[in-house]
Amino acid sequence: MSELTACQRLDIIRHKGRPTAKDYIPLIFDDFFEMHGDRLFGDDGAVMGGIAYFKGIPVTVIAEVKGRDLAENQKCNFGMPHPEGYRKALRLARQAEKFHRPVICLVDTAGAFCGVEAEKRGQGEAIAKNIMEFMTLKTPVISIILGEGGSGGALALAVCDELAMLENAIYSVISPRGFASILWKDSTREREACDIMKITAEDLTRLGVCDHIISEADGGAHNDPQLTAENISNYIEGALKRKLQKGLDELLEGRYNKFRTVGEFEESSQE
Repeated sequence: MSELTACQRLDIIRHKGRPTAKDYIPLIFDDFFEMHGDRLFGDDGAVMGGIAYFKGIPVTVIAEVKGRDLAENQKCNFGMPHPEGYRKALRLARQAEKFHRPVICLVDTAGAFCGVEAEKRGQGEAIAKNIMEFMTLKTPVISIILGEGGSGGALALAVCDELAMLENAIYSVISPRGFASILWKDSTREREACDIMKITAEDLTRLGVCDHIISEADGGAHNDPQLTAENISNYIEGALKRKLQKGLDELLEGRYNKFRTVGEFEESSQE
């Protein structure tokens, strides 16, 4: 799998049979109880969340949801959250902090919805507030990129103590299509953009953004969702052991330093 190009991985994560958060949650967690609404405007089908048990540990699960067909995608707005989705996520994260439950975020979105109504309801503010609040959330936060992790729509659920990616997942400041549209004024060059953006799990591990790569089944997660779910479960188990044994001050300092060091560089002196 490591020899695949970024655009080949894009084909894999867009496979119609690729498992979504709705597939993984029952395979990984027990007694998941979904909670709805942001207590401000409404419920957003692109973000689902609730409480569950993970190997006997109570946790809060927050996930971005994609559909497999037109009907499912219409219900979840093609996996592009509205502001109320991010506010629901923050409501559940604060609840997790209150009851000392770790937060597990499953990220899978091409980006936040950019329609007029979403902007009127404060899309930018909702994302920014999540980033700010998650940075100081007093409980462990583990985020996993399942497929696409696009722009602030993904980052709103990816400010965490550890970030993992499925081996074919991509994570970027903008979608390849958006990159091509801005840089070349030609969205059809999406695949070309994908291969120069350094957005694969290996790229981001090398750059210090991704902390762990989770193996998928051969050919992609859609070929064996159960095996991929087991790999995700094994990672979460290890990550929780690492984070739960830390004191709160150490946890928050580590999270702060993790993001402060992203993008560090050194300038070489020129003769």
